[in-house]
Amino acid sequence: MTTNPLPVWSPPGLLRDPSPPDLLSGSGSGAGPGSGADRLASIRRPVEEDLAAVDARILENLDSKVPLIRETGEYLISQGGKRLRPLLALLAARAFGYEGQAHIDAAVIIEFIHTATLLHDDVVDRSTMRRGSATANSIWGDEVSVLVGDFLFSRAFQLMVEVGSLPIMRIMADATNILAEGEVMQFVNRHDPDTTEERYLEVVGCKTGKLFEAAARVGAVLAGRGDTDERRMARFGASLGTAYQLVDDILDYRGTAAAIGKNIGDDLADGQPTLPLIHAMRAGNEETARTVRDAIRTGDLGQLPELIHAVESAGGIEYTVDSARDYVQRARETLRDVPDTRFREALSSFAEFVIERTY
Repeated sequence: MTTNPLPVWSPPGLLRDPSPPDLLSGSGSGAGPGSGADRLASIRRPVEEDLAAVDARILENLDSKVPLIRETGEYLISQGGKRLRPLLALLAARAFGYEGQAHIDAAVIIEFIHTATLLHDDVVDRSTMRRGSATANSIWGDEVSVLVGDFLFSRAFQLMVEVGSLPIMRIMADATNILAEGEVMQFVNRHDPDTTEERYLEVVGCKTGKLFEAAARVGAVLAGRGDTDERRMARFGASLGTAYQLVDDILDYRGTAAAIGKNIGDDLADGQPTLPLIHAMRAGNEETARTVRDAIRTGDLGQLPELIHAVESAGGIEYTVDSARDYVQRARETLRDVPDTRFREALSSFAEFVIERTY
């Protein structure tokens, strides 16, 4: 087990944004007017008190008689992230007029499940950096990371029992099962240059889209909406989550490690055939297709600059941006029949943030 000292960290805050450049447009400062940081702050504003309550509940529910669990859990939570999935649950509930408190625990449940999947992902992918900091497995070792991930999963289900909603338990149970299936599907696709766009999008829908979908749907359930509104919010979340992952695919080739909080080319090193690569093989010339296929098979980052050039010249980045925008448009269209409030406005802005977000 690695015995590196615990990195210095601070308690979770509502917004952690280093204000780097906009990676999709390649211009401007993240701290400037109209930046992704500004948009995210405006999205969060209608539920600021709820988010503070979520942070408090997270820390409360990391309590354990095993000090290493709390130490590891607090480190993970403190590394920030934007709490996008919990934020989505809070906004969805408020958008339909929910005035109770169960949405706080629902948001914590979603954050714990998400964090647990990241812990397990980092072990499987042998990652060393996430959100600009050392991964838990690189500090405490794989064994601790897997076990703390299991703790977070089980604590999430304890909280579901406290909420006491069978529909929510069903939604979250189904989501975690599909997340696990997505992980296995992604593993099967590793180093396989014959992975199709359809297969890849199926993985995205399971691994990323499903938890966004669950977060949005849970908000409608808490508000006591009928099946039509639940399905509408589920579509919103699924489309949003898919767009979010497609943008991540782009950032793996467009960003810098300091800006995006992970090592550039991590997906390629892991042999993942992401959408920019899939499209480049399909639309590029023979040399481009061969370059990309070899890179997926080997996971060799030695030729990363040449690969990035090949992907861009074949339109892989542009195609993926267009695909992400299409999913964002689908998401926004589902909001037409949601009550016209500041919460719906924040949800619509959330969709835009996914496209233009900065790190």
